[in-house]
Amino acid sequence: MNKKNNILVEVQPRYMAEQSKPDEQKYAFAYTVKISNIGTTAAKLLSRHWLIIDSNGKIEEVRGEGVIGEKPYLKPGEAFTYTSGALLATSVGVMRGKYSMRSESGEEFDTEIPQFTLSIPRVLH
Repeated sequence: MNKKNNILVEVQPRYMAEQSKPDEQKYAFAYTVKISNIGTTAAKLLSRHWLIIDSNGKIEEVRGEGVIGEKPYLKPGEAFTYTSGALLATSVGVMRGKYSMRSESGEEFDTEIPQFTLSIPRVLH
């Protein structure tokens, strides 16, 4: 959870076993992001920048406009939730990044996306 300029970002990752092929080193993960405006000024999400790092240290950088084809405009008290995914060559990795935003007054700022772990479920014996 991170708060910057009164924008709160929360992420819930999950392993997608049905889309993964461990024998081919393909591990699929989904993550649901909730972006909440907890401030008193509206803001629009302009772009995203992700770092996806697998346990081999391989870094994939993803940049683009908006999220899932949208540039949500969040009024105070509003939230936007979306789900996306990542494919790793290892069973564990991390993601982190930032959203570039613009406030109603025209100020541009970055909101950090807190680092979260992508991991297959652990089985206890």
